Amino acid sequence: MFGYINVNRQELKVKELARYRSFYCGLCRELARRYGFTGRLTLTYDMTFLIILLGSLYGLPASEEKKACPVHPLRKTSMTGNEATEYAADMNILLSYEHLVDDWRDERQVFSGAAGLFFRRHVKKLHTRYAHKSQVFAESLASLHLMEEQKETSLDLVSGCFGRLMGELFAWKHDQWEDRLRGLGDHLGRFIYLMDAYDDFDKDLKKGSYNVLHQWHDRSECAEMVKMLLVQEMAVCSEILEFLPLEEDVGILRNIIYGGVWTRWQAIEKKVTIKEEDHESGSV
Repeated sequence: MFGYINVNRQELKVKELARYRSFYCGLCRELARRYGFTGRLTLTYDMTFLIILLGSLYGLPASEEKKACPVHPLRKTSMTGNEATEYAADMNILLSYEHLVDDWRDERQVFSGAAGLFFRRHVKKLHTRYAHKSQVFAESLASLHLMEEQKETSLDLVSGCFGRLMGELFAWKHDQWEDRLRGLGDHLGRFIYLMDAYDDFDKDLKKGSYNVLHQWHDRSECAEMVKMLLVQEMAVCSEILEFLPLEEDVGILRNIIYGGVWTRWQAIEKKVTIKEEDHESGSV
């Protein structure tokens, strides 16, 4: 359910794209340092956004170095990190573990079960270190699972579960910015859940899996409504973003909120259009 909070690479300046990639690679390095090679497999764009946001808001000193990595072993890659990178790495493991457990519980996926067992020893320590956040994550996902079992049709209630989870994730500290960051995370979480449901509409329909959008019998019936809700969620996110006294990388953050988050929607619509054209031409 992650991977939707990305940049629009075509609209970023060359230096901004390089800096974004440096933070992304910095998170990858931190995951490997703290949790081994398997930790790298949990890497997400969403957490990169959080690192850049917190670094900008709190004016966190960033360290940059160039190192070789498994993906690019023949050349050195720029890797940037700050205090929020460590936090994001921990949160990435916590949320990935919950996702793996959920996959194992719902579909008995062997990989998910094995990976979940691998992360369990790390998660025990994280549950102790981040007791409240771990509890909120677990309660939010349990509520979501229950609603899915009951085939809840309220988009607000279902997406709100993931919104609460993301709100807790973004509320890094108990300070003057906690409420604003929690609000930003909440609306981003709702956006992610609805986008994911729209993305998985056909797949879930084919598998007979729950999807809150299946109360509409065809994707085209709900497309306009979903787009309207997504626009509303991002309008709130952009308002909060502009309120925060961000110091650095504002161009990157605006690129993500105003454009990057919509690249997945465009990809989904393109995929649907191609499928419909193939169907009409008889190639499928």
